[in-house]
Amino acid sequence: MTAIAMPKSELDLEHDLSPRPPSRFWALAEGRAFFELGAFYMMRPFLSQLPKGDGHAVKVLPGFMATNNSTIPMRNLLRDLGYDAHGWDSGRNVRVDDALLGRLVAQLERLNDDSGRKVSLVGWSLGGVLARELAKLHPDRVRLVISLGSPISDDRNHTNAARLFEFFNGTEPEVQREGRFTGLDEAPPVPTTSILTKTDGVVHWRGSVQKPSKTPTENIEVYASHLGLGVNPSVMIAIADRLAQKEGEWMPFEPSLAQQWMYPHTGFRA
Repeated sequence: MTAIAMPKSELDLEHDLSPRPPSRFWALAEGRAFFELGAFYMMRPFLSQLPKGDGHAVKVLPGFMATNNSTIPMRNLLRDLGYDAHGWDSGRNVRVDDALLGRLVAQLERLNDDSGRKVSLVGWSLGGVLARELAKLHPDRVRLVISLGSPISDDRNHTNAARLFEFFNGTEPEVQREGRFTGLDEAPPVPTTSILTKTDGVVHWRGSVQKPSKTPTENIEVYASHLGLGVNPSVMIAIADRLAQKEGEWMPFEPSLAQQWMYPHTGFRA
C-alpha cells in the first residue's frame, strides 16, 4: 500500500533546517513595508536623538534591483547623527561582475584615503552580501559591516529571488567563476552584524544567520518586513548603536530596557 505524504505543518517547517525560501504568506505580506516607512517618519524626531557619530564615512549599499533612492531615508538620518554617509556609485543593483567589484573597491579606497579613517559598510539584502565580500578583500579599509536581511548562506535556495538573480547573472556570477565570492557564510575579518527578521518575505531568516567566527559577529532579530528593513525604526536604532562604538572597542548589541520589546532575540544561532 502506497503511503500518502501529508503536507508539513508550520511547526514542522520551523524545525526543518533544509534551505528554502520564505513562506508565501510572508512574501504576500511585504506590503507592510509602507507602514514601516510611515513609522520611520513619525519617529524621525526621536531617531535624530540617537547616539551621535564621530564623523567617519559610512557607505550604504542597496538591495537587489534597487538603487540609491531606496537608502535615502537611512543616509539622511546617518548624516543627522554625524556620519559622512554615502550611497554607492553603481546605479541599480543587478549584475555582480568585475565591473561592479571594481567600482566598489575604487569608492572604498577613495573614502578611506580622503578621510584617513576606516569606512563602515551597511548593506541591504544583496548589498549586505557585497559589503561582506568587500570587507574580506580589503579588511584594512573597513571598520565594520552591518547587513540587513542578507542571504549570507552559500545556498541560494534561501531566497525567492534566486531565479531572477540567476536570470541576470547566471547560475555562477562572473566574480565566482574567477574564484571570488566563495564561502559567503564566512564572516569577514572585521566586526560584523547581521540584522534579520523571521517574517522576511524575500530571504528566509535562516539564510541570514551568521555562524560563529574568530572575529566579532552577532545576529540581531527585529520585527520587520524585508522591504522595510532599510527604514524600520528598530533597525535604525540598532544601526546607530553599532556605528557609534569606538573603533577597536566593539561589544555585542544590548538594547536598553525600554527597547527590548523591539528585539525578540539577539545573539542566537541557527
